[in-house]
Amino acid sequence: MSNMLEKARKYETEKIAATDPQTKPLFHVSAPTGWINDPNGFSFYDGQIHLFYQYHPYNREWGPMHWGHSVTCDMIHWEQLPAALAPDEEYDKAGCFSGSAIEADGKHVLVYTGVTRIKQPDGSEQDRQNQCIAFGDGKDYQKYDKNPVMTGEMLPEGCNRVDFRDPKIWKENDTYYMIVGNKNENQIGQVVLCSSKNLTDWKFETILASNESGKIGTMWECPDFFQLGSKRVLICSPQDMKAQKYEFHNGHNSVYFLGDYDEKTHTFVKELPHALDYGMDFYAPQTTELPDGRRIMIAWMKSWDACVIPNSQDWQGMMTLPRELELKDGKIWQTPVREIEKYHKNPCRYDHAEINQETTLCGIEGRTIDLTVLLEEDEFQTFSMKLAANKEYETSFTYHKAENMLEIDRTYCGVTKDVVCVRKLKISNPEGLKKMRFILDRQSIELFLNDGEQVATTAICTPLEAQEIHFYSDKKIHINVEKYDIMSASEKNAFMHSANDEIIE
Repeated sequence: MSNMLEKARKYETEKIAATDPQTKPLFHVSAPTGWINDPNGFSFYDGQIHLFYQYHPYNREWGPMHWGHSVTCDMIHWEQLPAALAPDEEYDKAGCFSGSAIEADGKHVLVYTGVTRIKQPDGSEQDRQNQCIAFGDGKDYQKYDKNPVMTGEMLPEGCNRVDFRDPKIWKENDTYYMIVGNKNENQIGQVVLCSSKNLTDWKFETILASNESGKIGTMWECPDFFQLGSKRVLICSPQDMKAQKYEFHNGHNSVYFLGDYDEKTHTFVKELPHALDYGMDFYAPQTTELPDGRRIMIAWMKSWDACVIPNSQDWQGMMTLPRELELKDGKIWQTPVREIEKYHKNPCRYDHAEINQETTLCGIEGRTIDLTVLLEEDEFQTFSMKLAANKEYETSFTYHKAENMLEIDRTYCGVTKDVVCVRKLKISNPEGLKKMRFILDRQSIELFLNDGEQVATTAICTPLEAQEIHFYSDKKIHINVEKYDIMSASEKNAFMHSANDEIIE
């Protein structure tokens, strides 16, 4: 182990021990200390689900990239493991950037972008981004002694050598494949496909997809490519997009293309792009396939251009709740992983509850909850909910029925910076908004609309004492409400032991 990695592990251990767990999310992965961004290496290995992430342990600002590491058996309770990678080699001394992981010959193999700087003939310096690998046992990883295994110089003429990052690896038959985000010489985003028989000797295959229209941002970061139902899916996170009405927002987006893929010619015929999330904090998603066949996605719950954390918080960055993906009606639908239901407690339910002007319902409150609201067929123009609320704070979700539009507003969530606080989204279902499922975890609200046809993710920085939930309608309506508190892992274990004791008796 290098001195740099040993130092990072020692530092994070000390900081974790000094951090009050009540200040962190209960069931979302968050920065153990310092800063985290993109999820990396999301994979199943040796009976556990592993998640790595871009990590700068020493302060809450982006810095020289390490890889942090967490594991789970159920995607709700996560165990923090020691940092896995540090930028301690010549080929990655400017950072161990994003990548992925796969199991091969009993080893857990990490594939990542190593960044270094080279001197130009004029004396200036320029980044070089190359793909590297490390082999491990699920806890400790050894970098390959002949890294990098794929360099920008192996790309054909016309491909950018500076922007060549974020490899996603998979295996088909006896061949490993890797897609990597790239730009061409005209600064147009694209995804390149490479292949290998042994993980160490790689060759360029083709440009799998590119931004021919010029409307889908610039660099396509963090690409992912997988089968879902009858379609192949390409996910990427384009930088520097302009808003396109209600589908895409200004800045960094995460989009998906459905399409058909010819495995022999490596030709991907993609359809029109769609947003993966309609909230304000969702970027760099990565998926994995579990042994039970589910395709699971997780993403960074933040925007590069927004910072909503309070000054008192010494950590920055968290991940979304993992989501199950399904292809339905020509779109990707997303639902919270079903394992969250095993952590439900204190059920509270209302059938045909009357809402007239601003209303609260006894027992419907909290900041670590799973809350579902069904709208009945009533006549109204505006329905609104305020969550994480009290006299000073609130985050509101307002549905304008005539426009079939939902407006999210976190202006009063406690944010003290000039960041985007309002986003509007068009409800895809022409019949309108019927069902809203909110997952709250202290510093975040994830909203699943109409059984996951659309999702909106929002980070908040509201003090935890703001627990109230308010309902509002401009006319008398009726709703069905179901709420569960989410228990901690220790509570769940105690509950299971108690249940087992009762069975034995």
